[in-house]
Amino acid sequence: MNEVYDEEWAENHRRRHAELIARAKKEQEKQLRRRRLVKKYALPALLALAVIIAIPIVISKLLTVREAKEKQKQEEAVKVEETRVIVTPTPTPEPTPEPKHYEYRESADMVFLGGEDMTSKNAILVNVDTGEIEGQVDCRARIVPASMTKVLTVLVAAEHVDDVSDKVTITGEATNWSYVNDCSAVGFSNDEVVTVEDLFYGTILCSGGDAAYQLAMYVAGSQEAFVEMMNDKLKELGISATTHFTNVAGIYDEDHYSTCYDMAVIMNAAIDNDYCRKVLSAHKYTTSLTPEHPEGILISNWFLRRIEDKETGGEVICAKTGFVDESGCCAVSFSEQNDGTSYIAVTVDAHSNWRCIYDHVDIYLNHTSNSSSTPVDIVQEETDSEASD
Repeated sequence: MNEVYDEEWAENHRRRHAELIARAKKEQEKQLRRRRLVKKYALPALLALAVIIAIPIVISKLLTVREAKEKQKQEEAVKVEETRVIVTPTPTPEPTPEPKHYEYRESADMVFLGGEDMTSKNAILVNVDTGEIEGQVDCRARIVPASMTKVLTVLVAAEHVDDVSDKVTITGEATNWSYVNDCSAVGFSNDEVVTVEDLFYGTILCSGGDAAYQLAMYVAGSQEAFVEMMNDKLKELGISATTHFTNVAGIYDEDHYSTCYDMAVIMNAAIDNDYCRKVLSAHKYTTSLTPEHPEGILISNWFLRRIEDKETGGEVICAKTGFVDESGCCAVSFSEQNDGTSYIAVTVDAHSNWRCIYDHVDIYLNHTSNSSSTPVDIVQEETDSEASD
């Protein structure tokens, strides 16, 4: 019975062993088939998936690198641009006109202006068109210019005023200064509101010290600052070595001086300024209508009004007179003669204002380009009157 059992056990054992071996083989074959399938399908799929996942990452990295390179290039370009010296074409500036110099030379037939018909002690006659001195007497000697100074006052002001219609309040400082220094005056009232144009005409036509002082205050803030501007203008005109001013009205001062030659230069510059020429050529003018002067103040250039009906061989267009004890009666005038030639005449130290006028009549009638070969005697019909500005 044991043998039977042993055989059955052995047979069962062999059978189980064979089943185990068969099962193992079957499992081995199954795993082999699985590996083959994985190798055939799964690995390519995984690779494809990996590629799919990797492509965006690679692209992103490539873009990042590209952007970094572009940014670096831009930064380098900016640095180069910042350090680069950029040469841009500079537009050629308009040439600044050189200040005009008025230099006069003696003409070949220059005449002596002194004599019985000429009472002024210093004089000059300049042909504006040729720049020649046609006649003179001590024209380079130092003189006291008196109110001829005001020609430069209005010239400097005209070069710095933009709007002559601007309003100005007359100050007590201006009227007091004019009164204390015994100047001629327009007659403005303290705190009267007038125009800058009133100040220009008031300075020339009636030689108003109040107008001249207020004009200087308007332009420069003080008379002292304005006088500096006047002396700078003298340098520009090339005559600062022989002319120097200390005030705007021509009040006598040892350091306030000029020459007939230099006064001709100043007048020449003034007539080349359109606004100055307009003011210097006015025979009459009425100031602004104000509560203090409802009808304005009528002022006149008495030199022009008195010489306009005298025979001068042309027309005296512009003029400014002056008087202080040290200068006598003096005047600077500009004339256009009948032949079209322009002249400037300056006379100093006549014994009356009428005599000063007749000295200019004599100069224009007897010593200009259209004068007759026979001198014309100048008969003074008017009586000498008190000298004034």
